[in-house]
Amino acid sequence: MTRYGMVIDLSKCIACYGCFAACKDEHWDNDYPPYTAGQPRFGQFWINPVKKERGEYPFVRVAYMPMLCQQCGDAPCMDAAKDGAVFRKKNGVVVFDPVKSVGQRQIMEACPYGVVYWNEEKNIPQKCTLCAHRIDEGKTPRCVQFCPSGCLTFGDFDDPKSDVAKLLASGKAEVFHPEWENKPTIYYSNLKKGTSSLVGGAVALHDVNECAEGAVVVLTGEGKRRQTKTDAFGNFEFDGLQPGNYSVRVKARGYKPQAAKFELETSKYLGTFDLAKS
Repeated sequence: MTRYGMVIDLSKCIACYGCFAACKDEHWDNDYPPYTAGQPRFGQFWINPVKKERGEYPFVRVAYMPMLCQQCGDAPCMDAAKDGAVFRKKNGVVVFDPVKSVGQRQIMEACPYGVVYWNEEKNIPQKCTLCAHRIDEGKTPRCVQFCPSGCLTFGDFDDPKSDVAKLLASGKAEVFHPEWENKPTIYYSNLKKGTSSLVGGAVALHDVNECAEGAVVVLTGEGKRRQTKTDAFGNFEFDGLQPGNYSVRVKARGYKPQAAKFELETSKYLGTFDLAKS
């Protein structure tokens, strides 16, 4: 069996938009029957690096999350389609028939990820096909071929020797919105950079008016305990947090420790912990 998919590493996406440009170059005004009709010049983003901004001034972190058809194993668009307008190839790729799908707007509306587009001129739904025509030729999707940072890894999940299968086996790749139970074959590593909250702060030494490098910071809450040390600028951060009640305790040798409790709804900056000499 063959089951093609992709693992996308958010820590490697540099927002060059090369994937978007490569996709547009491949599909704009180019028909690839029976997989797709030509993509219009404007209004469609078959792969789109979505900006994810977290935190608050002066503590802000930005990551980019490439969004495309999630190639669901249990695809809502397929359930919504009539007359076989949406079909799955033997390699697992979900395709919209550009002839049978005419007028079937419900196919677009069924996608919970919002990555299906409506072509007004041709009266059809359209989306990423993982470059099914290129796969047939033994090639990789154009976005993967172009990506300069190695953010996109494509291959066969059922081949244990493939890079995507190894990434999945590592336990570091996960699907977006697993609670929807659509069984995507598009996975993300470092997904926390696009979906979770983070907490940051700084530590200073009051008597010398300097940053506290190497201060120990312990975060507890929601049944977990995490520890880190401040960097050369006295800064610290904890990522991958969910909403809840937390506490932070800061300590440095020779100084009185400080603690703070807070409720986390979204990413938060705790300010500076100014430690006094003990």
